[in-house]
Amino acid sequence: MYRRIYILNFPKESIDKPIICKLVKEFDVEFNILKADILLQQEGVMVLELMGRKANVERGITYLEEKGVRVKKVVTGVRRDDGKCFQCGACTGICPSGALFLTRPEMAVLFDADKCTGCGLCVTVCPVRAMQVSLDNGIF
Repeated sequence: MYRRIYILNFPKESIDKPIICKLVKEFDVEFNILKADILLQQEGVMVLELMGRKANVERGITYLEEKGVRVKKVVTGVRRDDGKCFQCGACTGICPSGALFLTRPEMAVLFDADKCTGCGLCVTVCPVRAMQVSLDNGIF
């Protein structure tokens, strides 16, 4: 499943329309609201995690833009510096998407970048800072 986090800026004219609901109904895209600040007659801002097939998410993003919503991808993912990582496994217990996991019996920590949502939780628990959030404009 493809997952990415986006910041959506809604023009005040579209605040009262069911734009996000149509992502589920018409594009088979699930969403998780991470933050929302929406008031009538004002511009609204939402931070959403969108999930589904990559093509469906992309079609959903196009739909949002056609409705006048400004869409900005927050992160592209997380990178691991294999030279720093000493395979402690601290990141595997906190990773909500399953992108970081242990193999047995080797107990090796593997990273599946395609599953990564870029939430950054692994960055905060890594004792050697081997994990880095990769933003659109560089490393965070």
